[in-house]
Amino acid sequence: MKKVNPFESAKKQLKDAVKILGYSDDFYEVLSNPKEYLEISIPVKMDNGKVRVFKGYRVHFNDARGPTKGGIRFHPDVNIDEVKALAAWMTWKCSLVNIPYGGAKGGVVVDSKKLSEKELERLSRGYAAGMYNFIGPETDIPAPDVYTTPQIMAWMMDEYSRLHGHTELSVITGKPVEVGGSLGRSCATGCGLSFVTRNALKYFGMDPKKATAAVQGYGNLGSIAHVRYEEMGIKTVAVSDSKGGIYDPRGLDYGKVFGHKMKTGSVIDFPGAKNISNEELLEMKVDILAPCALENVITGENAGKIKAKLILEGANGPITPDADKVLEKKGSVVIPDILANAGGVIVSYFEWVQGLQSYFWTEKEVNEKMDLLLTRAFDNMVETAKKFRVSMRVAAYLIAVKRVVETMKIRGMI
Repeated sequence: MKKVNPFESAKKQLKDAVKILGYSDDFYEVLSNPKEYLEISIPVKMDNGKVRVFKGYRVHFNDARGPTKGGIRFHPDVNIDEVKALAAWMTWKCSLVNIPYGGAKGGVVVDSKKLSEKELERLSRGYAAGMYNFIGPETDIPAPDVYTTPQIMAWMMDEYSRLHGHTELSVITGKPVEVGGSLGRSCATGCGLSFVTRNALKYFGMDPKKATAAVQGYGNLGSIAHVRYEEMGIKTVAVSDSKGGIYDPRGLDYGKVFGHKMKTGSVIDFPGAKNISNEELLEMKVDILAPCALENVITGENAGKIKAKLILEGANGPITPDADKVLEKKGSVVIPDILANAGGVIVSYFEWVQGLQSYFWTEKEVNEKMDLLLTRAFDNMVETAKKFRVSMRVAAYLIAVKRVVETMKIRGMI
């Protein structure tokens, strides 16, 4: 499959919105370039006594609407273009759901599965120390992403606090509740995806109890999407992880599948289900497809084989711009990532607010407030799609980009 540069995809999506809004090429140039980024080397003493140096990145894309916000991923394929793209998507995501943040993202080039817990802690603290002057509760607030956890966030918060001279709870979100984390944060992205799915099914007149779903990716996001879909009455017939997938037309029981993955390390070989590939899962005939793994899994090469009526981008950038065109012609409706997976950043925002005021909410309050913001954003998106006669993705970008531009104009930044 042809390698797609995610940052080029992000810029293409932006350019479409800029053109429809009637902004000049100068505006596009300003909006398509990150404000700044930092690349660091992180020396880590390994358990065998040797020192390895890991590459780390952090991108501040746009801070017009407030401090920048975005996760940190630990993955062997992390590169600067990927991090720029993710930071750009965070900018538009925060703007779309109307929280006072700009966009950022970070990453470390590492296969974290091969590190011991102590090595992982040294790497996490090394990243926080290297980024000490580039992050902060009023400038840039990191959070978890692919292969990073609440424990990793706790180590980073502690390292930043140690260097700062006092505990700073709001420098990082996605932490354990014992150190300033928010109730509801661990399931926020998956819960948010279910709220958006509910709104989409209602809008398109689809009965959740008659709907089938396939979920690609079975980490925190995908597994929570599965259980939430089950609670909604949606029958999930296929799920997958990095090793492969499983299919059962009778439906997959969340508790049993999750237990199997915890026991074996993968969903594959689940009793009573057929093993399938990730590619087969994407092309399955289902009502709902939720790609919840990595970017660029649906491209111009396989988009014609996608049969799902409704696609919710749980992951960031799972569909390329050329695939978007194919899907739109086929009549598939895509709910874009900047809305579908925005539950995570919304509850990160709530965690930041709670930490700053040292007053914490119940999980019920957190979910109700998240649902309100996501529903409002969904309604704005569909109204904009009708008004401009554009896809849901373009409509979401029109709202998000316009808000950023208007803020920059008012501030005199452009």
